[in-house]
Amino acid sequence: MPSAPDHFLLICKTCQGEAHAQGLSDAVFDRLPNGFSIRMVDCMAGCARPVTVGFQAVDKAQYLFGDIQDAQDIQALTEFARQYQNSADGWTNATERPEPLFIKTLSRMPRIEKGVCP
Repeated sequence: MPSAPDHFLLICKTCQGEAHAQGLSDAVFDRLPNGFSIRMVDCMAGCARPVTVGFQAVDKAQYLFGDIQDAQDIQALTEFARQYQNSADGWTNATERPEPLFIKTLSRMPRIEKGVCP
């Protein structure tokens, strides 16, 4: 991965513990496109739907997914990472996301535009 990533996959290390989060990180690390980095973070308030993961990039919508549990979910996350990276503003419709993520989307927060904050 590049030394200065501009896209981030966030993995909650509180949901099921750091060891589980590290296992998820290890499983997805080599599958992410160039420009992505993984950040292990404390609680993202998706506790009822562990494990939660998020996607962030400057000037893009942000996403939070829950119930990430198996190889199918890991594959869906890596597909979404490419889709997210290729989107100008990060905005994707639910039906455009990989199917396993349809019902696992916890939130999509709009991007913060530079110079537009009140």
